[in-house]
Amino acid sequence: MSTPTKTIAAAITDPTPDGIARGIGSLVSSDALPGGTRLPTVRELADALDVSPTTVGDAWQILRRHRIIDTEGRRGSFVRDTSSGPTIRYWQVPTTGDAITIDLGSGVPDARLLPNPLPVMQDLDESPVVASYLEPPVLEELEAVLRSRWPFPPQRLTILDGAMDAVDRLIQATVTVGDRVGISDPGFPPLFDMLDLAGAETMSLPLDDAGLIPEAVDNAVAEGMSVLIVQPRAHNPTGVSMTPQRRDDLASILADRAVLIIEDDHSGAVSGVGLNSLGTVIPDQVVHVRSFSKSHGPDFRLAAVGGCSAPISLVERRRMLGPSWTSRLLQSILARMLTSPEIEASVAAAADIYATRRAAVVDRLASYGIEVGGTHGLNIWLPVNSEATAVPMLAAHGIGVARGKPFRLEATEKDHIRITTSALDTRIDNVTARLAEASAGRLNDSPIQNGGRR
Repeated sequence: MSTPTKTIAAAITDPTPDGIARGIGSLVSSDALPGGTRLPTVRELADALDVSPTTVGDAWQILRRHRIIDTEGRRGSFVRDTSSGPTIRYWQVPTTGDAITIDLGSGVPDARLLPNPLPVMQDLDESPVVASYLEPPVLEELEAVLRSRWPFPPQRLTILDGAMDAVDRLIQATVTVGDRVGISDPGFPPLFDMLDLAGAETMSLPLDDAGLIPEAVDNAVAEGMSVLIVQPRAHNPTGVSMTPQRRDDLASILADRAVLIIEDDHSGAVSGVGLNSLGTVIPDQVVHVRSFSKSHGPDFRLAAVGGCSAPISLVERRRMLGPSWTSRLLQSILARMLTSPEIEASVAAAADIYATRRAAVVDRLASYGIEVGGTHGLNIWLPVNSEATAVPMLAAHGIGVARGKPFRLEATEKDHIRITTSALDTRIDNVTARLAEASAGRLNDSPIQNGGRR
């Protein structure tokens, strides 16, 4: 019996197709079966597990469907190598070079509206001292500030390197091959990729202007959903924010069910709307992720994670094998920024400006007869007749936007593009006219004229 066969056989306690797939998925996740490993043949593994080849074949289908393994004809099946190249939903927006002069695609905040951290840094009287690699991962002064502002009393709280790092680590800690995970569709492409890499079975959940649709969530729970990832406000890409009534409706469905809820509050203080967290109703099931990238600066790479203890503890234990903690110096700076009246006022002013810019584009699109959903955040989900036509046509006129298809789990008849309005403080009339033309599938050839501020 070959080494991979022995390794796989020893890891499988449930010799069903799902059990075999889970066992192999766990070995892949732990690097016990690294990318490129040649797997035993169906018959070899069936003999080792004393099951039928059909059972193993069904497990192979599950693993291929979740892109854990690849089958190459007579060469056999191999663990997929994900060490190089982007995953299939990763997208790149043409926002660099001379061709793109107006960036509506990258999704970043306006650097001019970020608070200046230098006064806070200059006032630091001493740098936090790290006496041991086993010190708590959260600076005491920052934890006190965060707990006082958290939407619900968190059982545990930690700091990670941004919202995507936090969600990725939570997925790694709680999702295994075949787990059913609910997520909004449309949604944020990197989240889809993370779930693919974990081998999850993603459950596409539609949303309306109040948030995730309760009936869809109820059906997902009935079908075995174990994790739900939700953006509670300023949803990317649609701008939808969950209402208090929708929060309560979803909480009544999810309460006391074996479902972990990960809340991705990616825009935080610049969302332009209050937070309706499911954790205020069912705190024992929620881990809330609060990002400070868009409000205080992407380069801080900081996000707070607070909520039910078990998944956060899993993340912290795994993290001790690597970076252990996020820079305590950066944590100290953030703590002071969060308690600075001047910086808090600056962040609040930025949120108002973002809301004004988004509303201006929405209003102008409405004047062209184009209605878009959502009301908050930095993004607009714009319907277009053809994404394949709209994106290059806008790029030819110097406007970079994000393609819509990577934001979808399931194909739809209607195409969209995502536009980010955060830095659009000039030429709004001309740009919106171009967007309206792109939505209809026709653009005229006249260049965008420089215009004054709105």
